[in-house]
Amino acid sequence: MERVIDVYHETYDETHPLICMDEASKQVIADVEPALPMSPGQPRREDHHYCRKDVRALFLFFDPVLGWRRVSNRESRKRADWAEEIKTLLDEDYPDADQVTLICDNLNTHDIASLYWRYPSAEAHRLASRLRLIHTPRNGSWLNMAEMELSVLGRQCINRRFASSAAMTRSIASWEQFRNESHLGARWQFTTRRARIKLKSLYPHPDI
Repeated sequence: MERVIDVYHETYDETHPLICMDEASKQVIADVEPALPMSPGQPRREDHHYCRKDVRALFLFFDPVLGWRRVSNRESRKRADWAEEIKTLLDEDYPDADQVTLICDNLNTHDIASLYWRYPSAEAHRLASRLRLIHTPRNGSWLNMAEMELSVLGRQCINRRFASSAAMTRSIASWEQFRNESHLGARWQFTTRRARIKLKSLYPHPDI
């Protein structure tokens, strides 16, 4: 836990950006009967019956300092998917960075080995040399700021019905563009000192 908190309080360096990533599975469901649209004083009203159209894997990458995010919409969340997303992050999103620090949780796919699973050794090594992985504790995914951004995505954009996965993708793209143009980042205020006070049960030898 303290390792993650310490990373959040490091001095900003554009050649060594901090990125948080999280992922989720989203079921795409559509109306069976046409819904009644919103009207003054009335929310959208929909029938309880629905049709499942698809299940999509969402990968969210979030730069809390610059207020940038990218959401990818895939068919699966396997090792190869994560490796391809990392390649995009390094070669397209941050091509000029010497090294990217990536905060992510402890899924078995979130590992340097996934790069070697997907790419030839030389290419995997090239990518790995520019990646600094920091994993959140197994029961501490709340330390990942991408988890908060994924929650915002859910509340503002995708916790509703869509006629198709393509319609959901378009909605996500609009949400992403708006928040990126607004530079909506995050300010982390939880410190190691406060952690030792609030989470004292985790410290068998408290400071005296």
